Amino acid sequence: MSQFDFQALGKNVREPRRQLEVFPKPAGVTRVVMDSDEVTSLCPVTGQPDWETVVIEYAPDNYCIESKSLKLYLWSFREEGVFCEALASQIAQDVYSACKPFWCKVTVVQKPRGGIRISATATAGEL
Repeated sequence: MSQFDFQALGKNVREPRRQLEVFPKPAGVTRVVMDSDEVTSLCPVTGQPDWETVVIEYAPDNYCIESKSLKLYLWSFREEGVFCEALASQIAQDVYSACKPFWCKVTVVQKPRGGIRISATATAGEL
């Protein structure tokens, strides 16, 4: 796939995808922050739904993450049983693998269940 052969952008996609697409970094961009407060997953033990806010920060080298592919990627966790900490780690590794930034930091904040809010941060590369 060439960097402009997008599989999601500009297309009618009606299902989640675990593929992050990239495009060439524009000149002068040194930091990108993307966040969503509409991420859901399942507790891996009880199967109960969890709602998360995900904040992705990275220092792009040559590529940036395309936002529609990120939306579909985050949607892919909806039916997956995963702890908050593992979700942060998985997203950080996937972003790092997809766009190969200098560094990547992902923070996942799980909305309270049982009165406890969980916040987990994972990094990849050198901050």
